Amino acid sequence: MIEESGRITTVESDSFWVETIQRSACQVCVAEKGCGQKLLNRLSGKTALIRVLPGNCDLQSLKAHEQVLIGIPEDVVVKGTLLVYLLPLLSMIGAVLIGAFVISLHDSIVLASALMGFLFGGLIVRAHSWLNKNNRRVQPVLLARLVESSERNT
Repeated sequence: MIEESGRITTVESDSFWVETIQRSACQVCVAEKGCGQKLLNRLSGKTALIRVLPGNCDLQSLKAHEQVLIGIPEDVVVKGTLLVYLLPLLSMIGAVLIGAFVISLHDSIVLASALMGFLFGGLIVRAHSWLNKNNRRVQPVLLARLVESSERNT
């Protein structure tokens, strides 16, 4: 499970939004020294807003600016990456083959079929995302509420 800590920004009726500075993926990535993402995040302090499902927690008990720990299984990240990057590429290649060998070898037909195949793959990815937006298996979930140091002393 990949875990991130963050701060709640907004609580909605079925989920909440968490602001994070993503660091945990950097410890498990094999390109650790060759990637500039960790350096850029450190220099810019860039944050990300992530939609999170409540898990077993009651949404009414969550408040804005509260520190939380969220998580998502590693296999979901790998499968999601393959889906997002590979499916549109494969559908584009398939459409190029159909456009070139079945319809016509004319360049404009091949180009149009490549664009249509890529867009079709992107629409499939978008539909998959929409259908799974509340699926606890593939969306980040709340693991724990974190107590800030100022609250511990009181």
